[in-house]
Parts: sequence; structure tokens; C-alpha cells
Amino acid sequence: MGFGSIWHWLLVILVLVLLFGAGKISGLMGDLAKGIKSFKKEMAEGDGEPAPEPESAPAPKVIEHKARPAAKAKTAPRAKTPRAPKAG
Repeated sequence: MGFGSIWHWLLVILVLVLLFGAGKISGLMGDLAKGIKSFKKEMAEGDGEPAPEPESAPAPKVIEHKARPAAKAKTAPRAKTPRAPKAG
């Protein structure tokens, strides 16, 4: 049984019909056909004349940010701990 044999394809079609049902498959095919028709229609309408290109594009706006002076970080004073005397 090869990939191109008739029995293989009949089995695949049978499994698809059992999984999705005949009505759902025909509905999907109808939706696909409508999509292809509308795509062809839009492509045919788009071939009329190209959209005019603007002669000069406006310059992009530049937003400048003012730099703030860096604030010094305040740290809490360290608590002094007594040190043990060195053994000598």
C-alpha cells in the first residue's frame, strides 16, 4: 500500500468524514471558495490605477528631553559596631 494508492486515499477521506462530518467539510469548502472569489475580485479592482504618492513627506517630529541633574542618593548612616581587640 503506497502513498498514492486509491485505498490509502479512500481511508483518509473516510477518517476525515468521520471526524468532521460531511456537512462541516462542505461548509468549509464553500467558505474557501467564497474567500478565493473575493480575493480575485479585490485583486482585479486594485489593478485600475496605483495610489498617488505624496510629493514630499513631512519631516518626522523630534522630541527633545531635558536632562535632570542627578540627585545625590541619601544613604542611612551606618551604625558603628564595637570591634573585638586583636589577639596578639
